[in-house]
Amino acid sequence: MSHATENLPVADPFVEQGDLPVVGHWIDGTLHASRSGRTAPVFDPAIGRQTKVVALADESEIETAISSAARAFPAWAKTSMTKRQSVVFRFRELLNERKHELAELITSEHGKVVSDALGEVQRGLEVVELATGFPHILKGDYSENVSTGIDVYSTKQPLGVVGIVSPFNFPAMVPMWFFPIAIAAGNSVVLKPSEKDPSASIWMAELWKEAGLPDGVFTVLQGDKLAVDGLLTHPEVQSISFVGSTPIAKYIYETAAKHGKRVQALGGAKNHMLVLPDADLDLVADQAINSGFGSAGERCMAISVVLAVEPVADELIEKITERIGRLRVGDGRREPDMGPLVTAQHRDKVASYIDVAAEDGATVVVDGRGIDVDGAADGFWLGPTLLDRVPTTSRAYTEEIFGPVLSIVRVDGFEEGVELINSGAFGNGTAIFTNDGGAARRFQNEIQVGMIGVNVPIPVPVAYFSFGGWKDSLFGDSKAYGIQGFDFFTRQKAITSRWLDPATHGGINLGFPKND
Repeated sequence: MSHATENLPVADPFVEQGDLPVVGHWIDGTLHASRSGRTAPVFDPAIGRQTKVVALADESEIETAISSAARAFPAWAKTSMTKRQSVVFRFRELLNERKHELAELITSEHGKVVSDALGEVQRGLEVVELATGFPHILKGDYSENVSTGIDVYSTKQPLGVVGIVSPFNFPAMVPMWFFPIAIAAGNSVVLKPSEKDPSASIWMAELWKEAGLPDGVFTVLQGDKLAVDGLLTHPEVQSISFVGSTPIAKYIYETAAKHGKRVQALGGAKNHMLVLPDADLDLVADQAINSGFGSAGERCMAISVVLAVEPVADELIEKITERIGRLRVGDGRREPDMGPLVTAQHRDKVASYIDVAAEDGATVVVDGRGIDVDGAADGFWLGPTLLDRVPTTSRAYTEEIFGPVLSIVRVDGFEEGVELINSGAFGNGTAIFTNDGGAARRFQNEIQVGMIGVNVPIPVPVAYFSFGGWKDSLFGDSKAYGIQGFDFFTRQKAITSRWLDPATHGGINLGFPKND
């Protein structure tokens, strides 16, 4: 063990602190407890009870983690592409073999249904699979004889230590948007997961070690704002990748940029679905249910507003209401349709928007408060909620709710719907449902949003495209994953080269010996 980490006690991932296990850090390829004395509770949302404690790093632990990653970087950057590729391939195989184990761990701390958690892991796996093909993506360019005897070519090289700050709603998928590409490209990673569900990060760190990744190339730093600020300001950290709310994304962007770092900071959303009168309303209702209430609405690509072009609103509300009545809410381990929210505080905040909407004149068609659930009474429950005639001036419309609350806003036509979407502060994702190809084409051209679905409710791009929105939904230099992800985690060198011709400049004689 290096001198930089020998003062940290080595421990199991869940070391006992009182009656509860403690989730610690992963530094230098080893599990470490924390001596900071600072912790945060980790709950099982389905039973409403604290089940673990997560360590919160202090300044010395932040320094130790970043220093470990910095020491590991030079050797990993010089490791051959063939070797790096074999490690990423092995990680992919191990993850695919054991993805159910990770999904169950996510459910125990986040609360989402196990099948939903498994889908999260599968989407993250898509980025890992993209990363396995990195040698082709990182090829440079070459131009011969750009001027007499002069060639120009380019190479792509890793940045160094890169920081990732991930949210609670996708504790496996969101980190995997970034770290497979960063590691494949030759960087070392420091991941700061959410305090609400920290164990998935440790699980993935152990998997990297089993895959053969050298110690220090993947580090997990548990913590709160102190750890985040440590990554934002430390001179060894070259870039920051973040997903979370818009206010924090702006803070991340401004602080990291001030300290000379590359930044990709993905913020919040208020995603709309525009439903034209010719749309298949059964398809719309099904997709509104899936996109509005999947993962309890705790995702930045959830559809939270349905813009119903009259006269379809009443019929659509009837279809959505009927489907809500068939949904089963409960403990995610029992495979219901929807699980609990992540914490009691978040549940109460989301529920408060129902009162806000009603006070502002909206009709509460389905109230998710006080529903019967298939789970413990103390779980953090809020059922699917449907609001109609939500005023566009209400905070229930303008703010990101991040929960299972679906709002219906009635509009008179296509133009009014587009104007409402474009006038919003966010520009993450949107969708149109119609059988008119001309209307869909006009929509995709005129809408000021980064990701668009046509008869698709959650337009999350596949891994070889890139994920990210416009306006207050994205701050910084790059979108996530895809080619933009590889560009973000590398920097280009352009080399202009001239080699003199030995035949004309007195160099070595390349001819055969002569018997003169």
